[in-house]
Amino acid sequence: MAEREEREIILTKEGLEKLETELEILKSSRREEVAERIKQAIAFGDISENSEYEDAKNEQAFIEGRIFTLEQTLKKSRLMEDAEIRTDVVSLGSRVKLKEMKSGREVNVTLVSSVESKLKDGKISDESPVGKAIMGKTIKTVVSVEAPAGIIKYKIIKVEK
Repeated sequence: MAEREEREIILTKEGLEKLETELEILKSSRREEVAERIKQAIAFGDISENSEYEDAKNEQAFIEGRIFTLEQTLKKSRLMEDAEIRTDVVSLGSRVKLKEMKSGREVNVTLVSSVESKLKDGKISDESPVGKAIMGKTIKTVVSVEAPAGIIKYKIIKVEK
């Protein structure tokens, strides 16, 4: 079986800055904090039954894993150029106004890569059901999205940078 080719991750300027900031915080202050916690726990003596030591080691493992993940993500990523964001069709980086056909409710979303998606901020992944459905579509197009509650239809009202 052939190995899957690593997919390039395209990030917005804001998304790239967030990842770089998180990585810097983890590599500097968070690593140091956990190392100090481990050192203090060891000072208490017997570490075989020391829950503080176990908690600190678990946190250290989590931080190192997150650092590795962020570094790999940043290696595979590139900054999205403003010129790449289209307004004639929905593309990565597009801000899109959608109208849910049944209720008439309108929602604004920005289409981003999966590492940047944050639904509460209106940033949806290009790999999500809605993201896949609207990608490459034009204004006035109606798309159908399969959801647990059934098929939801959205009309694309506006596409902008």
